[in-house]
Amino acid sequence: MKKLLLIFSVFPLLSPINGMSQIPANYDEDKVPALILSDPFVSEKGRLIQSITDWEKIRRPEIVRLFQDEVYGQIPSNFEAISFEKVNETANPYPELADLEEVNITVKRNGKSHTMRINFFLPKDGKGPFPVILLINYLPKYADGTLVDEAFWPVEKLIRRGFATASFHVETVAPDIAETFQDGVISTLYSEQIGQSNGMKALGAWGWGAMRAMDYFEKHSKVDSKISVLVGHSRTGKAALWASANDPRWAFTYANESGCGGAALSKRKFGETVGAINRRFPHWFADNFNQYNEKEEDLPIDQHLLPGLIAPRSVYYSSAKGDQWADPKGEYLGLQLGSRVAAEIYGKKAVFDQGFEDLEGPIHLESVGYHIREGKHDLTWEDWSLFLDFVEKNI
Repeated sequence: MKKLLLIFSVFPLLSPINGMSQIPANYDEDKVPALILSDPFVSEKGRLIQSITDWEKIRRPEIVRLFQDEVYGQIPSNFEAISFEKVNETANPYPELADLEEVNITVKRNGKSHTMRINFFLPKDGKGPFPVILLINYLPKYADGTLVDEAFWPVEKLIRRGFATASFHVETVAPDIAETFQDGVISTLYSEQIGQSNGMKALGAWGWGAMRAMDYFEKHSKVDSKISVLVGHSRTGKAALWASANDPRWAFTYANESGCGGAALSKRKFGETVGAINRRFPHWFADNFNQYNEKEEDLPIDQHLLPGLIAPRSVYYSSAKGDQWADPKGEYLGLQLGSRVAAEIYGKKAVFDQGFEDLEGPIHLESVGYHIREGKHDLTWEDWSLFLDFVEKNI
């Protein structure tokens, strides 16, 4: 078995440029390069970070800026007004179990407005306030008007576990189409972002939508927004992580099979690579991210730094053995290394002792958790159930 070699580097990497494409994808661990990763505990000026104050005032802002400028782009938060309107357009599929709120959230800025929709289910059993789970849903709106796909968003089971739950379809904020992704909140409210090398792109826009849903939850008398859960699968797992890094109101963040640009370490060059994802989905990440196509070694950061931005709040990753494109080992390593901030700065019991090859079941620690299951790329009830076990242990 190949040993994992990790080198933490304080300074930008001076690596030879590799212009070769990663097509076909690499699935051979013997071809994974030695990982030279930025040290979370050394600032850009070489200062050793050992305290919460130094982390929150010095190192964390540096890392947020690097992810914003080099990977995800901005999530602007300024606007002039926000309003919430309940509508009644769709029959409640669970009338005995839950109350349905279809909510239009309208945000105004510079004389223009944009409206997004969330579908929100509240348990009828109990008075609340209830903990809330928000799913960023990348599936298109259902043509027949259906609100719920129980295989993907298991509303009935979540309600029976005692949670309120909501989702929004990403196209109500930014279409998941390269040619039209700006035809939503970006062109309407934040047109100055267009053309900026670190300007708002689709992942940031979807994260912005999650923040506006949280604005609603905070004002709701039957919601305990302090026990809030943000969930994303695949592309929206990436968005959930970046949203939570920017918005400290989320108590739990769950990224399921989020792969390249999400949980997985880019510098492993395993499965989907930076070049592959940027060419296929040019609207997801900041334009600056393109300069690392086939040059992942030049990245000044990697995804192991992302969980630290969420700490000491809880973060959970999961993978599927049949989804090698998302690099399950790279996802696990991203959290194993990233949990150091929770452990060493915030004193959480968050040390992953097991190597990836030695995993025998879910790992549920204090504020961090992981599981890998059999099967392919999907968000299943098995994923939800194991994650909810983690949430209930950490509430």
